[in-house]
Amino acid sequence: MFTSFSTALSALSAHSTGIDVVGNNLANLNTPGFKTSVVSFYDLVTQSLGAGLGETQVGFGVARPNTIRQFSQGAIKSSSGDLDVAIQGDGFLVVKEKAGAIVYSRGGNLQVDKIGNLLTSTGQKVQGWTTVAGVLNTNAPPADLVIPVGSLKPPITTTEFSLDVNLNAAAASGPPPETFSNSIEVFDSLGVSHVVTVTFTKNATANVWDYSLSFPASDVTAPVAAVTGSVTFNQLGQLIAPPVTGPFPTIAVTGLADGAADMNITWQFYNGQNPRLTQYAQPSAISANQQNGSAAAQLVRVGIGNGGLVLAQYSNGIQEVAGQLAMASIRNPESLLAVGNNSYALSARTALPAIGAPGTGGRGNIVGGAIENSTVDIAREFTNLIILQRGYQANAKVITTVDELSQETINLKR
Repeated sequence: MFTSFSTALSALSAHSTGIDVVGNNLANLNTPGFKTSVVSFYDLVTQSLGAGLGETQVGFGVARPNTIRQFSQGAIKSSSGDLDVAIQGDGFLVVKEKAGAIVYSRGGNLQVDKIGNLLTSTGQKVQGWTTVAGVLNTNAPPADLVIPVGSLKPPITTTEFSLDVNLNAAAASGPPPETFSNSIEVFDSLGVSHVVTVTFTKNATANVWDYSLSFPASDVTAPVAAVTGSVTFNQLGQLIAPPVTGPFPTIAVTGLADGAADMNITWQFYNGQNPRLTQYAQPSAISANQQNGSAAAQLVRVGIGNGGLVLAQYSNGIQEVAGQLAMASIRNPESLLAVGNNSYALSARTALPAIGAPGTGGRGNIVGGAIENSTVDIAREFTNLIILQRGYQANAKVITTVDELSQETINLKR
């Protein structure tokens, strides 16, 4: 009979642990990326009474329950934070604590410190790959992810340009011959803009137009000679000369007045195999133009896009990849140890993490501008709380009953 005291006490302790787990779940109801825990009860060894053949077995109570963290997918909701991310599927963000230890997290509230380190909301450094000299190498070991902060993007010298133009097949060859001109802005090595003018003149020969490529004389110390030539179309209005293999006209600009380096600007007539110039019986007009240079630009915004790419946007409209978040895949995440700050550390039972880019190797994906909600179900937790409370009350009643029985036994001798 007296073993009932220890049996009931073990149940009180186990149910207290269960209530603690439920309380922790409810406390983290709104913690981003939090994964709910459940308690798993199991009984202690039993003793056989009588002849020892198992006809009468009495247990010794319940052991301290195991807590199992369930890494199910939380709901993903949109966020207004440019650096907020949510993990969709399996995997964890790789982060480094201040002491240097590597831990793993599903929390996606990220921020940047004053020197550009990407941090979690609790100050841990997010690991990944930073773009260096325009190259993003995700085959290298991940390191502290550093994003540009307040940086000035250097200018890019224009080396080529293109114009998508239709030249009027019904244009008169003169006299005077019909002309069409257009200009495009290009940039030198200092980021100063210049205007290159292209003029087309209808040739007396059918399906032929002459062109002139000129650079403003005011921008150079000595005038740059115009580059001239002609383009030829077939009877279907398609460009046949120059051919797709070139050569294409190049204007060499020397002695820029602003002191910038000399420029060589090539006019590209084709987009792959498709000509950019046509000759149809429609008014001569330009439909598109582009060039590969840019002026110096200020960083105006940094955000994380889908797939974990860190994107930097500059004042000239150019958007570049500044880095890539790393993700870790762990085969048995339920064995991880919660270490606070919304992070988990490896235990002796945890499989080695496989670290790589999101969406590869069985890892989930990263959704930019979103947050993963906690997986705590408030209705289920309150139900569990009621069940655990009733279990605690029932076992407390067992202690009261056994106490009364023991008192009656003691009174038998009186």
